[in-house]
Amino acid sequence: MRTLGLLGGMAWPSTAEAYRLLNTEVAARLGGVHSAPVLVWSADFAEVEALQRAGAWERAGAMLADAACRLEAAGAEGLLLCTNTMHKVADAIEAATSVPLLHIADTTAAAIRRDAVTRVGLLGTRFTMEEPFLIERLEGHGIEVVVPPAAARDDAHRIIYDELVHGEVRVASRARFAAIAADLLATGADGIVAGCTEIELLLGPEDVAGTWYPTTELQVLAAVDWILDGHRAEPDV
Repeated sequence: MRTLGLLGGMAWPSTAEAYRLLNTEVAARLGGVHSAPVLVWSADFAEVEALQRAGAWERAGAMLADAACRLEAAGAEGLLLCTNTMHKVADAIEAATSVPLLHIADTTAAAIRRDAVTRVGLLGTRFTMEEPFLIERLEGHGIEVVVPPAAARDDAHRIIYDELVHGEVRVASRARFAAIAADLLATGADGIVAGCTEIELLLGPEDVAGTWYPTTELQVLAAVDWILDGHRAEPDV
């Protein structure tokens, strides 16, 4: 199997979920006691969040590029960035390394296109919903993207940073996110993209009427395809 490097800790609950999903899926496909060969670099999210607030994206990109280089030097043959928001600096990571980065927008877009869906509502942090780095990448795959109005974006951002990054899942916040998703579907979106990895800790397909696109899960499934590409399972002993 190929070894995957995880750029995580932004925040840690969603990285833990990505790690769980990776190992669960590898075991499901190969059986026995198989698990995923991964290397993990986990950020101090306080440092990253401070750079986000300051708009210091170049410094944030340099931090993650350095981490990616460390993972590559340690033996990672590919990289997974366990956060939607920090894909804003994906170009810096790719420029600094020679191994592939499995971009979360591309893996999500592949699932959307398989369903022949052309218009989706995007939930995420304020950065993800208001800046072009994820939206334009999805649009490059022929997908129209709509985002909630300003007040709903504020609520989503607050819930993510005040609750979900701490691993807190509140009933009222689930209801608020479900209502925002319902409003997006009412505007003509056919599916909802959980464009923040922590959102998958709060909502699931049972909470939305449209097609649900959990970016972490979709990214992990694509990563397992990559990990196992060409793999031939040996009998367990």
